Amino acid sequence: MTFREYLGELESQGNLIRITTPISKNYEIPAILKKLEPTPVLFENVKESPFGVVGNLFCEKKSIANYFGIHPSDITPMLIKAIQSPSPYQLVEEAPCQEVILQEPNLDSLPILSHFAGDGGNYITSGVVIARHPRFGINADFHRFMQFSPTEMAVRIVQSRHFDIFLQDMKAIDIAVAIGNTPNVLIAAATSVDLGVNELEIANAIQPLQVVRAKTVEVHVPAEAEFVLEGRVVLDRKHAEGPFVDLTETQDIVRNEPVFELKAITHRRDAIWQALLPGALEHKLLMGMPREPTIFQKVNQVVECLDVNVNPGGCSWLHAIVQIKKRSEDDPKRAIEAAFAGHRSCKHVFVVDDDIDIYDPLSVEWAMATRFQGDRDLVILDKEPGSSLDPSAEPGTKLTTKIGFDLTKPSYTSGKNYEKVKFPEIDLAKFIH
Repeated sequence: MTFREYLGELESQGNLIRITTPISKNYEIPAILKKLEPTPVLFENVKESPFGVVGNLFCEKKSIANYFGIHPSDITPMLIKAIQSPSPYQLVEEAPCQEVILQEPNLDSLPILSHFAGDGGNYITSGVVIARHPRFGINADFHRFMQFSPTEMAVRIVQSRHFDIFLQDMKAIDIAVAIGNTPNVLIAAATSVDLGVNELEIANAIQPLQVVRAKTVEVHVPAEAEFVLEGRVVLDRKHAEGPFVDLTETQDIVRNEPVFELKAITHRRDAIWQALLPGALEHKLLMGMPREPTIFQKVNQVVECLDVNVNPGGCSWLHAIVQIKKRSEDDPKRAIEAAFAGHRSCKHVFVVDDDIDIYDPLSVEWAMATRFQGDRDLVILDKEPGSSLDPSAEPGTKLTTKIGFDLTKPSYTSGKNYEKVKFPEIDLAKFIH
């Protein structure tokens, strides 16, 4: 299913709100998206741009599952399979993303949103960055772009990420930024895989993907994308980037970051800009969900893992709830250690039994209230490398205290009952008409 086909399906199901009243890309669109979250919204009349804007497309796991026609519990196995078996995509000569080619581009014509008062500028948040290295090949991932001129943007590049490795080696690198992507591309770009693995091949393994050669840079881009920005990032040319609201819904600091110099813009004739609200549900889901397969794989190597939820309450980054089939008293602690290995930015891991609903915070809290004893079930890892997104981590070093919570019931109960009693089943139709 293409991006456009998905929008059509949402509308036919009555799940897409169209707003035709003139609206500003500065604060107004983000405010409405947040107010209507998780409902998808299409803005047809943007004051500052001839292009429409759509957002809130994939705020929940069930939205991703519905797109692929699967159950939410099937997402992690699907991603694991794609990561383990990436497959070559199809290269085409013509593509919708290149129906219009602008060799003298101007970023001011695009509906690049201003999200919050205090932001450093207009931000691209949904762009998938595609780059090529002569030795490591193709890399696709997410970076935020802050506009500061009609043809230039500051790019937030996290140290030691694959794109940073490319840039440190090459000093200046041609890239394409694809905007308006299907979830296979979005999820693949957010995965954490070994250097040299082509994320676009992971996207193809999830759902067949067509790509086309970019017009001014030597990379392949998704053929069905709405917009593609082509240009280069220069390591030694820096510009202030930020403030910006990140996953934790707090405002990130200002840094000097490399500059993206725009060469060309290609887009569909009736292109629609894909918005991704910083710190909101869709941002959290697309960041956190691709970490679930890596945690699952690590945990499943030491105990039987049933499911993983990198949940929104933990900013979809700092917390992981891991469901296991417990067979020994050591299993939960082994699962905790493996989960931290599977997602090194994780700060707190909660391990639960198979009778706990890891998507229900009340169920997880019930397990903590009834099955957890701090002196027995707490695992503390002091001064570990954490996440730059955690405001409480040690400034500069990102060191943090990581904690694992064993919320499983003991194998030996000493006469106590750790099972939740279920109410009898009843057919309401017999009594309520």
